[in-house]
Amino acid sequence: MPLSRKIRTAVIGVGYLGGFHAEKYAALPNADLVAVVDVDRERAESVANRLDARAFTCHSAILGMVDAVSIAVPTQSHYRVAGEFLERGVHVLLEKPMTTTLEEADELIRIARKTGAVLQVGHLERFNPVLQALDGILNGPRFIESVRIAPFKPRGTDVNVVLDLMIHDIDIIQNIVRSPIKSINSIGAPVFTDEEDIANARIQFEDGCVANVTASRISFKSERRMRIFQPDAYITLDFQNKKLAVFRKGDGEMFPGVPNVTIDQREMGQGDVLMTEIESFLEAVSGGAKPVVTGEDGRRALKTALLINKRL
Repeated sequence: MPLSRKIRTAVIGVGYLGGFHAEKYAALPNADLVAVVDVDRERAESVANRLDARAFTCHSAILGMVDAVSIAVPTQSHYRVAGEFLERGVHVLLEKPMTTTLEEADELIRIARKTGAVLQVGHLERFNPVLQALDGILNGPRFIESVRIAPFKPRGTDVNVVLDLMIHDIDIIQNIVRSPIKSINSIGAPVFTDEEDIANARIQFEDGCVANVTASRISFKSERRMRIFQPDAYITLDFQNKKLAVFRKGDGEMFPGVPNVTIDQREMGQGDVLMTEIESFLEAVSGGAKPVVTGEDGRRALKTALLINKRL
């Protein structure tokens, strides 16, 4: 049910990412951060004291106290924790990957439909202004190449690099192409952990588009880039530095018989992508609108990630 009053919110799991979620809710005028939950009592109390909220170590304790929650617990607990809140009609922003299995994802979607709760999946990059600037530019992409690399960090290693990092680009690419997948080939290797830390996937879609997707969490630098080739343009996206460039054939000639190239370059400014995501979530909660990244979107990305993993 849409809400007109201030939305009572909480964050379940206030580690690195969940702590940022809590800060955003505390800063928003239409949200009241009433609680934070973490199995580490000291961490929960530290965040709660800083943001003037109550601290709990069990998520069940706040059922009935909140209208909407962000869930940033380890992936293996997503289904259990999100299911409890959705069953009570509490709106959920669930971090990616959505769940560990498609069956779990299907059940969360079913519960949300039954209770009318908003279920949004935390594919943060969808709110990057560089991606949003593609509106009106895309025109039948034929080839997409993405590279997402980052230095090694212990957090997030409960899943492999496909479910940790690559899933961002899987979601973006499938939202861009909007065609069924025809085939997938992939390769990966564990380096620092027991799971794959670097992986590459070649995804061919039914409409003929091909995507080459690389992700690594053992690099010495951070980079989040995508290149899109389509009949009328070559597009580069730098998600990290918020830059977009579009290259097109011009009307003149660079050399005899060779057209010149026009370049449209844009810098979007850093902004606060997480704040934009949470504002969008709360807008869906208060207005009853469909979230930008639905449970079905989260399931679609998860399905492809699991297929990639199956072929590693």
